[in-house]
Amino acid sequence: MDTLSYKTISANKSTVNKEWLLVDAEGQTLGRMASKIAKFLRGKYKPSYTPHVDCGDNVIVINAEKVTMTGNKWDDKEYQRYTGYPGGQRSATAKEVLSKHPERIVENAVKGMLPKNKLGAELFRNLKVYSGAEHGQEAQKPKAINLNDYK
Repeated sequence: MDTLSYKTISANKSTVNKEWLLVDAEGQTLGRMASKIAKFLRGKYKPSYTPHVDCGDNVIVINAEKVTMTGNKWDDKEYQRYTGYPGGQRSATAKEVLSKHPERIVENAVKGMLPKNKLGAELFRNLKVYSGAEHGQEAQKPKAINLNDYK
């Protein structure tokens, strides 16, 4: 009987090739940009994608304060947090969050698109978001990518 000599290749921590990618958020729509960034963090654009392994890239997002939202989301979208004390639930609109912590809008959007488990927490650590054009990862030599080239 003939047998195939193919084997399913499953990536692991030692065989994964991680790169540093630089994304410019200027003029990008928040949700569409965040879903593509989540795919890069997850490694879904790589042929060696394995669902249970951190095989994604490290992503640096610059100009987070220049991200756009469609419709009335700047006024209608609310971010909720909890201080930990009784009656400590706080909410703020997207405009208020942008004025105080511009990177938080992108971080929350991407975090919501990652798995809700230990792997998702590990993947989220591979994301660096900066509000200006400067970032602290020049030593890693990140490769600038255009998100409009990806689905």
